[in-house]
Amino acid sequence: MADIVIINPRFEPSYWGMDHALPFMGKSANLPVACLPLLAALTPREHDVTLIDENVEAIDWERCARADIVALTGMSVQRFRMKEILTELKARGCFVVIGGPWITVQEDYFDDVPDVIFVGEAEETWPQFLREWSSGLHQFRYEQADKTDMSTVPTPRFDLINMKKYAFGSLQFSRGCPFQCDFCDIIVTFGRRPRIKTSEQVIAELDAILKTGQRIVFIVDDNLIGNKKAIKVVLREVIAWQRRKGYPLTFFTEASIDLADDAELLDLMVEANFVATFIGIESPSEEALRETKKFQNVRAGGTLTEKVRTIQKAGIEVWCGMIMGFDSDDVGIVERQIEFIQQSRIAFSMSGMLSAIPKTPLHARLATEGRLDFSDRSEFGTNVVPLKMSREELLNGYFEVLNRLYEPEAYFERTDALFLDPAFELGIVKMKPWWRLSRRWALSEAKCVVESLGLFSRLIWSVPSAELRREYRKRLFNFLKVHRRPGLLLFYVFHLAMHYHTWKMAKDMSSRSSQLVNSF
Repeated sequence: MADIVIINPRFEPSYWGMDHALPFMGKSANLPVACLPLLAALTPREHDVTLIDENVEAIDWERCARADIVALTGMSVQRFRMKEILTELKARGCFVVIGGPWITVQEDYFDDVPDVIFVGEAEETWPQFLREWSSGLHQFRYEQADKTDMSTVPTPRFDLINMKKYAFGSLQFSRGCPFQCDFCDIIVTFGRRPRIKTSEQVIAELDAILKTGQRIVFIVDDNLIGNKKAIKVVLREVIAWQRRKGYPLTFFTEASIDLADDAELLDLMVEANFVATFIGIESPSEEALRETKKFQNVRAGGTLTEKVRTIQKAGIEVWCGMIMGFDSDDVGIVERQIEFIQQSRIAFSMSGMLSAIPKTPLHARLATEGRLDFSDRSEFGTNVVPLKMSREELLNGYFEVLNRLYEPEAYFERTDALFLDPAFELGIVKMKPWWRLSRRWALSEAKCVVESLGLFSRLIWSVPSAELRREYRKRLFNFLKVHRRPGLLLFYVFHLAMHYHTWKMAKDMSSRSSQLVNSF
């Protein structure tokens, strides 16, 4: 029997992290990474497992020193903290194994300091390692010969996580993406053949997450609709479950833009209670999209803006990822990106500079062309040397996009168009499931109103800028003149809190440009 500790390092503040909005919500982190409870579920019951997420609790170094095995995971943006934790653990004599997305693409990043590394998925290799460790015969490097059969994945051990500290729950229905974007490491890690759990597995996980008290859940699939035929089967079962339970859960997820081309799939997602989806739009430039092999974004059937609006009108808000620094981009991309996001009425754009992740086709090409910055901490925030602008121009353009998108007037022009413009109301305003936000949780709509006003009050009391406080009061008053639906009110107040987060992120990042590091 082994005493095992599994650690997820803290993240630096980011748009995804919601860091500046979380205090208003009374939470420590946005959501738990999926790997912690899953690795615990994959661990045979004869072993003791402790999960530590540094985003909600400090690492107990003494606890780690007593453990037989300390496992460390992490994404690329966590790599610096991973190195610090690894150094501390080894100084305390710990046996340390490392897995996760970052070491999968950069196996030699930590040199030979770890005792064991895991490359790629670990449903087979983690139990294999534990058997071999028990026999004293473990290897240094583990990698599965085949991709995981998703029908064999167990229900995550949510009971080992303090879910009350997270704003949202997290579940995974599938892995893999059928597309070939050359900058993306998803197809490196999970492959281009989407693999999906059975309906029975998904329902079991819905029951498990419901027991934790969470009512809003992020489906973390990198592309939920990678296999449209299969996900439709699962969504019908999710709808039946929601109806039986009284719609206790609300979902948001990630999907590709071709969601707009499938009316049946849109209807199923809305009925299953998906209220938002993140879409990798990347660029309004068709030349850039073709260059990076994101062909799904340039297919016939309407412009990108038209497809975004199709999804919005169906009842699902669109958040997006946008990238600057493709080979065809010059300084004019700044205005084009801002114009596209404003016209598309996308409140939240996770805008970034192009970065080349190891093992991707983009990384290989730019390395051959001598256009990679191999320093691990670049003052320009990316390892890519752009073609048609200087690195300074790219960085300055990036800051300009962030600041202009999240100035109050621009942000609320987009957001209020979705909620308040009679000519173009977000589809959820028109009798969609959002405001059924948990009949189980809200036996009366009054409780939903109380939570909305509580969140708004904490926002107003905490925001230091008097100008922003006035702006938020004005926006809420305008909203209440049009709408009275409690669930929709909570959704809108969330957008107010997220404005402060995104506005603060833009200001902070611009003011510390000299401290930027690669974000890939």
